[in-house]
Amino acid sequence: MRRPWLTRLDENTEKKRYLIESTYEYWLKKVLSDIDIANVPESRVPGLTYFYVREEDDKIIGMINIRLALNEFLRTEGGHIGYSIRPTERRKHYATEMLRAALKVCDVIGIKEVLVSCDKDNIASAGVIKNCGGILKHECYSDTFDEILQMYVIRR
Repeated sequence: MRRPWLTRLDENTEKKRYLIESTYEYWLKKVLSDIDIANVPESRVPGLTYFYVREEDDKIIGMINIRLALNEFLRTEGGHIGYSIRPTERRKHYATEMLRAALKVCDVIGIKEVLVSCDKDNIASAGVIKNCGGILKHECYSDTFDEILQMYVIRR
């Protein structure tokens, strides 16, 4: 299978390896292993993955990950929550709805200071985070993503 996006990647071998090996089965195995809290590999953290599905047509609108713990990398660059919206469904407030729903899960889990990051250039995502109570905690350059990231905190 040809994977044209590989030609656009820098020399980040971990990212390249993931994209080369990524199949639905590989991804599903990763998602299932992330909820097996007792057996999560040391290099990963336990997490939950949800699809956001529009009920009227059963279309997947987006996906959101809630990390139940953070390692040093996630504390500075990733945060507790990561989300993505299907490009054709952006600018329709789905991201705000998804993040609000994820914050309710964080309430149940007991995460009082939820960290959420976005690329500095992603003004829409920064707006979503701010609309959900996010306050800018710090900015940093990420070698992993080769861009400036903003980390927000949402206090519950």
